[in-house]
Parts: sequence; structure tokens; C-alpha cells
Amino acid sequence: DSFDIVGDGVKELLVGRDDGVLEIYNFESADDPVLRYDHALSESIASIQGGCVGKDGYDEILASTYSGWLTGLTTEPVHREGGSGEELKLSQEMQSKISSLRSELEHLQIKVLQEREKYQQSSQSSTAVSSVPAFSVNDKFTLNKDDASYSLILEVQTAIDNVLVQSDVPIDLLDVDKNSAVVSFSSCDSE
Repeated sequence: DSFDIVGDGVKELLVGRDDGVLEIYNFESADDPVLRYDHALSESIASIQGGCVGKDGYDEILASTYSGWLTGLTTEPVHREGGSGEELKLSQEMQSKISSLRSELEHLQIKVLQEREKYQQSSQSSTAVSSVPAFSVNDKFTLNKDDASYSLILEVQTAIDNVLVQSDVPIDLLDVDKNSAVVSFSSCDSE
């Protein structure tokens, strides 16, 4: 997307990448864009949009991730400074918002406890049926021309415990910066 997030009258380029990196580029000179800001998310970004969403006067960048999470980055200051000995007073609007969020959180906690109880009761009954949940897999296998390697990216909406790669030909696995996996090699019986 392109949006004037800095507020200088020139639109910046907002980029959301498959590896979860969100970048803001500024066109300070006519030649090349300059990276002004980047932020790493834990999963791939499906879409990105700039605009005023949460509070009037403060622009934001919203990014939707592969699993459906919505992340926002705002220009609103996080901290407010008070003078010495001055107490921070919350406006009536802010107090009602905090109260509303607390009651919503309590309601959700009660709902989670109820659903856990239901699950426990149904799993202990004699008619309980176990099934593997269906989930979609976001996979990419792309060639990196710079070092003549392939990049395999797997993303699902649940934790990945193991990935098994089997090949008929010898392969070398290369470690990358963002990789948190522990690689284990074992030879395969050719028959």
C-alpha cells in the first residue's frame, strides 16, 4: 500500500512480506526508496493497509497475517508525560473503555472455562470420537538465484513439531537467520 504515515505530504510505501517483515519506505530522493522503519511479525503478512482507524488524528498501519491476526502500528504516543508530582488522570471515555475491556475479558475467561468443561465431559464419555482437525497449509518452495538454493516455507495455523524431508538425491540443508528449527540428519535405506 502507499500512505503518508510520516505526515510530510509524501506517501510512503508500505510493504508486508511472506517472512513476516513489515517495512516502510520513504522516497526522500528521486533515485531509490529509503527504508524508514521495519517490524517483524511471527507469520507471513497477507495484506497491509494505511489509514486512520483507532483514534482521530493518529494514522495507523494495519497488517493481516496468514492465520487471520490483525496487527496495528500507530503514530499515537504510547506514554504521556506529566509534571513533577502531577497525577495522571484518565478521561471518562478512557475509563469507560478500560471498564468495557475488563468486562469483555472476564466474559471470555468464563466462556473458555465453560468450553473446557464441555470438552472434558465429552472426551470422557463412552461415545466420544477423536478426530484430527483439518487445517490448511501455506507452503512455498522457491529458488534463490543468488546462492542457487531453494527455500521451503511451511506455515500452518498450529504449532509445527516436526517436518520430515525425504529425498532420492543427496541434499544439503542450509541454516538461515530466522530459522528456529533443530536439524537432524539420518541416512535412508535405499531399498
